[in-house]
Amino acid sequence: MKAFEVQFRYRDRKEESIQSAVKVEASSLPGAVGKAARDFVKGLDRKQRFDMNKNGLEITAKPIATTTETPEKTSAEAAAN
Repeated sequence: MKAFEVQFRYRDRKEESIQSAVKVEASSLPGAVGKAARDFVKGLDRKQRFDMNKNGLEITAKPIATTTETPEKTSAEAAAN
């Protein structure tokens, strides 16, 4: 599984920009965006959801690291010591 950082941004009714960043583990980028988007929307109330739908939601996602590589590096370092 890979780790992704997904950022959300939308404008609310007071014309303020609301931002949120979530770190998610998924097998692919679309899966990470879907998982993070579901969690983000569940955390909004009725008025926030309306503002998000009216003004649009900007999603930015980027990979962070692969979680399967981290244990291998740690065990290789332990064997070297």
